[in-house]
Amino acid sequence: MADHRIGLSYGGGVDVLVTGAAGFIGSALVPVLERDGHRVVRLTRETGAKGVDTLRWDPTEGRIDAAGLEGLGAVVHLAGAGIGDKRWTSSRKRAISESRTQGTLLLAATLAGLAKKPAVLVSASAIGYYGPRGDEELGEDSPAGDDFLAGVCLAWEQATAPAEEAGIRVVKIRTGVVLSPRGGVLERMLLPFKLGLGGRLGTGRQYMSWISLDDEVGVICHLIGRADVSGPVNLTASNPVTNAEYTKTLGAVLRRPTAVPTPITPLRVLYGRELVDLLLLTGQRVVPKRLAASGYGFRHTELEPALRDLLGKPAA
Repeated sequence: MADHRIGLSYGGGVDVLVTGAAGFIGSALVPVLERDGHRVVRLTRETGAKGVDTLRWDPTEGRIDAAGLEGLGAVVHLAGAGIGDKRWTSSRKRAISESRTQGTLLLAATLAGLAKKPAVLVSASAIGYYGPRGDEELGEDSPAGDDFLAGVCLAWEQATAPAEEAGIRVVKIRTGVVLSPRGGVLERMLLPFKLGLGGRLGTGRQYMSWISLDDEVGVICHLIGRADVSGPVNLTASNPVTNAEYTKTLGAVLRRPTAVPTPITPLRVLYGRELVDLLLLTGQRVVPKRLAASGYGFRHTELEPALRDLLGKPAA
């Protein structure tokens, strides 16, 4: 894990509230925060969760332990229903949207009403905000798209408004495809690629804006400590690649062939046309302009060295 410590002006460790602490990103972030001497408080919906550093909430019911949030130094909000793991039925799309907007609005409004407010709220979003844009280079000032995911991201970010209006510094992290063999897209791809069944998706020309899990965690820590950064920040490496480039590179790292394209019809049968077409056959070419300006030092900037590091496959 990259060494990116939180450079806050507080004395000693900082109390950091994390939602989604048991998720893919949260479970990597929490031990880094704790290693650096910060007390992590987990905000969870789990009814059986106990402990002095665990607080309960239920966004659907509008319930949250407001008293337990008093005096926190920072809040990292990562909670939300998975986007790509189930077919997008009308009920699933509603869950994807409401799990983000309801939870974010409840948290932001509660933080805004505290007597001792946190200095910063780092709130999750995604590069889906921009919608399918071909090979157009997208920075934080690029406009939102008009598809389902863009609408979700726009509403998700707007739900932080109560915290901003109360004077809390809010950072909206528009995260790209997070790479780690321990979860997410890369974990799901490893078995078929290792079996020699990996191939490009569709034309392969769609862009994939990626970031390693190490850098995702490092950036979040960096942004907690940067009092001069607020608003949207793209969390992607500086060199996005096309799906064809990603496929070829992963195959080369694993020393497996990737000549045969992945069949799309079975994926559409399993996950539905809308999900497959929007998540797999289109993409965004996103660049981290504000991160670069903030002085963040990426551990992984090029795809092949990143994959070799993550998978323990050094170059021959």
